[in-house]
Amino acid sequence: MPTPLPGDFLNKPLSPAVSVRPSACPGLLRIVPALDGGICRIKLAGGVIGAAQARAVARAAQDYAGGVIEATNRGNLQIRGIGAEQGALIETLLAAGLGPNNPDSDDVRNLMLSPTAGLDPRMLLDVRPLAAQILAALENTPRLHELSAKFALSLDGGEGVVMLDHPHDLWLSALEVDGEVLLAFGLAGCPARDKPLAAVPLAYGLELVLGVLNWFLDTARPDQSRMRQLLAEVPAERLLSALASMPLRTDADISEWRRPATVTHGHIGVYPQAETGKVAVGGVTPLGRLDPAMLNTIAQLAEEFGDGSLRLTPWQSLLLPNIAACDAQSVLAGLQAAGLLCSADQALARIIACTGSSDCAKGLADTKADARLLAGQLQRSGISRGVHLSACQRSCAAAHLASVTLLAVSPGHYDLYFRDATQPGFGALQARDLTIEAAGAYLIADSRSNTHD
Repeated sequence: MPTPLPGDFLNKPLSPAVSVRPSACPGLLRIVPALDGGICRIKLAGGVIGAAQARAVARAAQDYAGGVIEATNRGNLQIRGIGAEQGALIETLLAAGLGPNNPDSDDVRNLMLSPTAGLDPRMLLDVRPLAAQILAALENTPRLHELSAKFALSLDGGEGVVMLDHPHDLWLSALEVDGEVLLAFGLAGCPARDKPLAAVPLAYGLELVLGVLNWFLDTARPDQSRMRQLLAEVPAERLLSALASMPLRTDADISEWRRPATVTHGHIGVYPQAETGKVAVGGVTPLGRLDPAMLNTIAQLAEEFGDGSLRLTPWQSLLLPNIAACDAQSVLAGLQAAGLLCSADQALARIIACTGSSDCAKGLADTKADARLLAGQLQRSGISRGVHLSACQRSCAAAHLASVTLLAVSPGHYDLYFRDATQPGFGALQARDLTIEAAGAYLIADSRSNTHD
């Protein structure tokens, strides 16, 4: 059951529309139980959190939970192991400005940006003003609160550090045609693989988003919570007809456009910003987890060397922006000392794993422990490659299709898959019921043969 809302939210009735597409996903105001206690998800606008707010998260995790803080694959934070003082935890976070302005909107603030939005030297535009408009509309438009907590949007301005592989119900991506920057958009997919449905001038960005969301709510049944479910029955051309009042472009310059490649591992280490002499410095949270001491140290580095902000990424890592280039190595050393992984050559930096059987009732294996065993085996062989360990079919740790997936079948045993666009699910099955050591040996041999690298 959801926890009661503290403070000013206690007596505010939720909109009847909230129950149209209910969800068991955690939020800041809805703490969901797990084996290790309650889970609270803190949605961050653009993945950004201030140093003082980060300290509030650390304090809440320390005082009212088990001290486990998670970086999610959508650039948010979670607190795990929450005990009986749920109201006090929520009040601490709300007092730090980490909650929604409207409690009915907590579920639907699902807009993912590049962690280098507004700073990236490759960006075609700073998407943050448009993002702020979209988030304000999601918060303040009661009808949009009917959307599912899983309904998600992405917006990128052409940055070099951006997650393009996560499927979204609506994605928007900047492109330039004949010197004009437009917003291409697509449905139920991602710009890494899919062609745009159409494009609009930047001035129509908010109108486009609202038009798509309202069309979805007008057209979808209550049991259709995601865009892909609606498109299985209704062609996307119906949306274009509904948006006919906008100056849509569907010509070949749009339909044949492909999103330029990103900077590989740009979220790890030192990344140059558009402003001369400024850089962002980043590190990966080991298997997506932080503790209060780590978060407090990182907040101190952000205040001492940067602008006092931290940016969470979809790779379960974080960046400290606006660092003077001359201070980059000092900040990098500080992040490493705090426990972050600051090189893509570290095997653990490229491995993701879900909560696993230690804290999740659905888990078939202790994926966190097995991931560390695997990382050690790969590191000793001088190999670092992207691997996803999932304790069940739900794939909670990876919103995208990973290049390598180990799917648990029993404690310490996994089926091995390699990504294959022609295959459903996790891809092409390579081997069944491998021990974690055997899986490591298989990946080491495959890496040395360069078969799938």
